Amino acid sequence: MDLSSAWLLLTAALVLFMTPGLAFFYGGLVKASSVVSMMMLSFGAMGLVAVLWVLYGFNMAFVDGSSGDWIPEVVGNAFSDFGMADAAQAAFAGEGELTLAGVIFGGTFAIITVALISGAIADRARFFPWMVFAGLFATLVYFPVAASVFSFVTDDAGVPTFTGWVGQLGGHLGLDVGTIDYAGGTAVHINAGAAALALAIVLGKRVNFSRELQKPHNVPLVLIGAAILWFGWFGFNGGAALATGTAGTNGSAGLIFVNTLVAPAAALLGWILVEHFKNGKATAVGAASGIVAGLVAITPACANLSPHWSIVLGLLAGGVCAIAIEFKYKLGFDDSLDVVGIHLVGGVIGTLYLGFFAIGTGLFTGGGNLDQFIVQLIPAAAVGAYSFVVAFILGTIIDKTIGFRIQEDEEAAGIDSVLHGETGYALN
Repeated sequence: MDLSSAWLLLTAALVLFMTPGLAFFYGGLVKASSVVSMMMLSFGAMGLVAVLWVLYGFNMAFVDGSSGDWIPEVVGNAFSDFGMADAAQAAFAGEGELTLAGVIFGGTFAIITVALISGAIADRARFFPWMVFAGLFATLVYFPVAASVFSFVTDDAGVPTFTGWVGQLGGHLGLDVGTIDYAGGTAVHINAGAAALALAIVLGKRVNFSRELQKPHNVPLVLIGAAILWFGWFGFNGGAALATGTAGTNGSAGLIFVNTLVAPAAALLGWILVEHFKNGKATAVGAASGIVAGLVAITPACANLSPHWSIVLGLLAGGVCAIAIEFKYKLGFDDSLDVVGIHLVGGVIGTLYLGFFAIGTGLFTGGGNLDQFIVQLIPAAAVGAYSFVVAFILGTIIDKTIGFRIQEDEEAAGIDSVLHGETGYALN
């Protein structure tokens, strides 16, 4: 096994571990009678999206850029290598091992993107309608968006060229810079956050929706989940260099790891500072949420920021996201676990921040103009809008046909026992 394949497989394992970490994080935040249901939404996504990715998702997420100027390639051929049969034969013959490693790595991204959405519909979503949504969303939204952002080809010298419309945007606009989304600010976080907002609107508010309803039932579980997420995120960001063919061309593993350390650390400080001024107390849940906000923000920028600018980004993301989560009460949508306030807002901050501070191309760090900001803004807006619209349509159709939300009396009785016949804690 070559070192590149080994590195991708190792980082893929780290990213896969993030989804159970997310399940712990989300599970601790809900009430005790919903913890099993909440965690099952993440584990259900792991099972379904992994299968779909290997069957046809990876094929859909690859475009070769051959359609010509201003003819955007949105999605690849789902049946070009259905079930990875050809890739498996090549690997069996001793070739294409790196390709299969890339398949695994990309699949873990697809899994966690879908799982992230579930936090917006905690305490009230039925499991099997969620699974229907997860499969359709992965197929109609994540796979095409991944093709637009991550798809690339390499020349004989191993130099990558991004082939999706996002990767080619700068050239189409006649600019000397291209969109930077190193590990998924648009494809993962803005995508998931916009879909979460759509589903929160479709399913409506929980019974007795209020700030009191937001109290987590198990703070240690939240902290364990946040710790696993931070650990896995080094694979999330660090593995993207090889997965997107950019190893050695725009950033190093050392820079990526430093930025993945300091941005969430600074975001933790930014979040609890806001809490201190608001409530006079720094909470453990706030610290964990700040870590996640910083991880979200650094995702697109991890290879293209100097560490001191990553610290500033973390402080900004932690503080702004701590404020943003309050808007659901003012605007009247029930984003149960603040997917919108953390992932959508944090993803937008991290993506647009590059327009000002990306090494060599940001307005204040060598570019001297807004070209980098322009090519960051357009994909952020386009992906967010597309994800929201499709998720809203899918959620509405599912709700009107098979029913997405549990009944109010079932919600009051306890969603775990109603949907799964289990409870999170056996007290007898």
